[in-house]
Amino acid sequence: MRPVLHLVSQLRSRAGFLVSRFRPRHLHKALIWACLLVFGLTMTRVFASEPVVTSTAVLHDGATHQREFRGVWAATVANIDWPSQPGLSVSQQQAELIRVLDRMQELNLNALVLQVRPAGDAFYASDLEPWSYWLTGRQGQAPQPFYDPLEFAIAESHKRNIELHAWFNPYRAQNASSYNLTANHMARKFPQYAYTYGDLIWMDPGAQEVQDQTYNVILDVVNRYDVDGIHLDDYFYPYPKEGIEFPDDATYNAYRRNGGTLARDDWRRDNVNQLVQRLEQGIHAAKPHVKFGISPFGIYRPGQPAGVDGMDQYAAIYADPKLWLEQGWVDYMAPQLYWRISAPQQSYPALLSWWVAQNPRRRHIYTGNYLSQLDGAGWPVSEFEEQVALSRKSAKNLSLGNIFFSMKMFSRNSQGVNEVFKSSVYSKPALTPKMEWLDSEPPNPPVGLQAANHQLSWERDNSGDVRSWTLYRKQGNTWTLEKVLNAETTNFRVNPGTYGLCAVDALSNESPAAVIEVR
Repeated sequence: MRPVLHLVSQLRSRAGFLVSRFRPRHLHKALIWACLLVFGLTMTRVFASEPVVTSTAVLHDGATHQREFRGVWAATVANIDWPSQPGLSVSQQQAELIRVLDRMQELNLNALVLQVRPAGDAFYASDLEPWSYWLTGRQGQAPQPFYDPLEFAIAESHKRNIELHAWFNPYRAQNASSYNLTANHMARKFPQYAYTYGDLIWMDPGAQEVQDQTYNVILDVVNRYDVDGIHLDDYFYPYPKEGIEFPDDATYNAYRRNGGTLARDDWRRDNVNQLVQRLEQGIHAAKPHVKFGISPFGIYRPGQPAGVDGMDQYAAIYADPKLWLEQGWVDYMAPQLYWRISAPQQSYPALLSWWVAQNPRRRHIYTGNYLSQLDGAGWPVSEFEEQVALSRKSAKNLSLGNIFFSMKMFSRNSQGVNEVFKSSVYSKPALTPKMEWLDSEPPNPPVGLQAANHQLSWERDNSGDVRSWTLYRKQGNTWTLEKVLNAETTNFRVNPGTYGLCAVDALSNESPAAVIEVR
């Protein structure tokens, strides 16, 4: 306290000196200024008795905060989740997306997997592909007045401490819809590789031009947007339609003429594998902190594990997610385990156990859950409570979260799912899990933490390293996460107690805490 009193005394003297320097006609202004200065310094003396930062500590060992990926898919194709229909006004589109994000924040969800390329089109400003029909009602037409939906979604997500993972379909060119394709759509740019397959138009994964288009589109987003992750779903080669062969004779025969020796099925798998590996390398070379994840069909092959039956994705859509995990080409795998716990031939726990066992590079497993089964399929909310509980039981094997399809169920509050999730599934906030192989360096601790009248305040981050702040409260010998605050926050009201404030970066690395006691 003595240094504070000495400072007050010095500044009072300086105020008197400044008054003496003013000319008589300005003396009344000088006196007012001096009185205000002395009053302010006196109040500084009064509030100096409030606690300030006394230590910096690492809280992680004593914290009860269990990190968890709590994601939800928001599909834009056919306006499944957002926007509700093509051609809405910009204000309507934005309001709908804000409602999605507010609902996620209310439910303590922390990751939005937003479909930004449903079919060779874009929900963002692109020089490579046209604006999506599902956004404006006309492919190639920009929103008016102009805004960038992806940029808007990222900013609003980060305000709410929600990660934004940009979700791409690599090869689908058009689903069962009749809208016109623009001249810069990939099916028009490469018509020789755009195949009608049933009611779909599908690009040939064996064509180098198609692979380059998808790669360049995704890397363009990585380079230009502050996305947290890049996400591919289960659509590689199309799901097979009875009696219809995928018509890639020309590209396969060209491969053989150029010296290729692989059988057609192996060649198809290799086409997909090459894109996956190339994306992993390109994404992390451009921005090492951006996560790369894939959500494959939930069954790898029939009989793996024993007793499981269903589509053979290895042979039917030429996807080899087991290889991708083994090679470490993904940062997370989100197998779509779209069956009930009790399903005899697609058992949720049996499949989950199989997936976590295929992970020698120790990547994260975030199970995909079919929440849409709440809508008329006879599944109760309790099924998803139990599925999340099973995922958590395998946390030691890196089952570290869940992603729900789709956001519509939360938006509608189907079967009262929101109340159940708020009360029992995600009752407390959580950060997403750390990925040490990408970056394990924490940001610097908060600076200038102080308290006055039960209001914590600290300095704004100017480094650009901080994505959010975590506020812990000490209870007994443990620290409990009270709140996750966005990077723009610099004050927060609290009750009396001992608190720790940590800085958090884009990969959820936490700094040591600035610790303060509030009386």
